[in-house]
Amino acid sequence: MLPPVLIVSMCIVAIEVVLGFMGNGFITAVNSINWIKSKRISAADMILIFLSTSRFILQVTVMMYIHSLYFTDVFKLASVYKTFGAIWMFVNHASLWFSTWLYVLYCVKIINVTQWLLLQIKLRITAMIPWLLLGSLLISSVTSFPLLWITPNTYLCRSTGNCGNNSTAHISGWDSSHLYLLLLYFTGCFFPLVLSMITSGLLINSLWKHTKKMQCYVDSFRDPLIDVHLIAIKSIISFLILYISSFVAQILLTLSTSQSKDFVKVAVSLVVTGAYPSIHSIILIIVNSKLKLAFRMLCQHFMCHLENVKV
Repeated sequence: MLPPVLIVSMCIVAIEVVLGFMGNGFITAVNSINWIKSKRISAADMILIFLSTSRFILQVTVMMYIHSLYFTDVFKLASVYKTFGAIWMFVNHASLWFSTWLYVLYCVKIINVTQWLLLQIKLRITAMIPWLLLGSLLISSVTSFPLLWITPNTYLCRSTGNCGNNSTAHISGWDSSHLYLLLLYFTGCFFPLVLSMITSGLLINSLWKHTKKMQCYVDSFRDPLIDVHLIAIKSIISFLILYISSFVAQILLTLSTSQSKDFVKVAVSLVVTGAYPSIHSIILIIVNSKLKLAFRMLCQHFMCHLENVKV
């Protein structure tokens, strides 16, 4: 019997996953349809498609991860569980890289640059995005698929507490496999996290200076552009909070096993980990004018359909 706190946390995560499915699925559908109709796609929309698709898969793996940890009839074979763990880590790292490139693009497009190198990057960033996305997939593979060769089926097998016949591992305490797992995870998450914090900080600073400049010139009325910039700043701050919270929660979750007695820590880590891809997808819809308009049209169509059904 699972502790009540874990049952509650998994119910919350289930709600988060449903919201994430809807949000990320909506982002993917809208941008893909626009791509097909116009035969063209912007760099930001391309990143959003990659990002929302990876998060959609990530949330599937989150649900499978929870099920495999606390329902031991699944993934009894350590080799199968290792494969699942590698896929989860790959999608997680790729998702972090995609979100980082989204804010790098915003940063380069918005801030004013005078250095020659930064100016060249600003002029060529649109053409660089497809290669950056492919490079992110390659880097994510390098920092996740070595998990398949972790020896000797220790950590992931031990996490379920139910190894299959093809595993003879019986490890207590920390061993080299734990360090190997954490090294892969830190390597895959640390660099996009630092890059995202740097670019987001530059973007926040640029937007804030621009807002202050506009306020100096606008005395009699409020410039709508000020509200737009403030919304952008709030969305970036929200992204950083969710990003860092998810990073810390996933580290704690990686260190936890099904034998852990600190159920509150595991429960909170699960909720925070599930919240990042779901809540951030909602934020992306709110701050993106095209996605926001498509969502309003969808709601209006749904309301009209309900009224016709009632009639």
